[in-house]
Amino acid sequence: MMNSSAAAVDAHGLTAVRGGRTVLRGLYFSVPPGRITGLLGPSGCGKTTLMRAVVGTQARTAGSLTVLGRPAGDPDLRSRIGYVTQHPAVYDDLTVRQNLAYFAAVLLPGRRHRDARAEAVTRALAEVDLTGHADALAARLSGGQRSRVSLAVALLGAPDLLVLDEPTVGLDPVLRRDLWDLFHRIAADRGTTLLVSSHVMDEAERCHRLLLMRAGELLADDTPGELRRRSGTATVEEAFLHLVATAHAADHTAGTSPEAPQDPR
Repeated sequence: MMNSSAAAVDAHGLTAVRGGRTVLRGLYFSVPPGRITGLLGPSGCGKTTLMRAVVGTQARTAGSLTVLGRPAGDPDLRSRIGYVTQHPAVYDDLTVRQNLAYFAAVLLPGRRHRDARAEAVTRALAEVDLTGHADALAARLSGGQRSRVSLAVALLGAPDLLVLDEPTVGLDPVLRRDLWDLFHRIAADRGTTLLVSSHVMDEAERCHRLLLMRAGELLADDTPGELRRRSGTATVEEAFLHLVATAHAADHTAGTSPEAPQDPR
């Protein structure tokens, strides 16, 4: 585990309850600053609940969770975190530019911020490669382009931390590759920390560091290379399956088995 003082996100014994069920079970992990950390695991393992805890919208948590040096949910973090949910947050009857202008007005209200809003919109359009589609209606965009609009909205405030909940779900391999290339540019050019969830294991290789989850528990917090080396496997997917088998064997030996969360998101 990383030195906690250097971490963008640092969790100690993080537990979360939803609908009377324990969804996150005593997690300890760190997210390094300025890098891409992948949060991977099968659907229903608690990834979305963990991301909600990081952005401060998850009620009923216990343990310690520090984000950018502040307690998760601290009002001072609102302008420093960009959060992109699984479903693109765009208005179909507005153009791309109008969508961004609307959200920029929410972030920077008032006449005195008019120039700053325009600059933020222009910058965000360029960063997500949508300048050529700025005047297109959102309803006419492809799935990948809509995902880029949501990402552009999150970038308007120049956040220090981007939390992306399965941003490539439903996209074809080419669009997924293009989005991941964009994530790496954002991390490299801005120094932004990215926490990206996925249940597609081949995306793990694109991350600098990985958090692997199963049934609300953390199986690993390491780099892809170290996970492969320690498990003696060729891919992160094989390493994950090895960790699952090891955990299952330990549960069986102890006479227990983890209770699968119900509707963990």
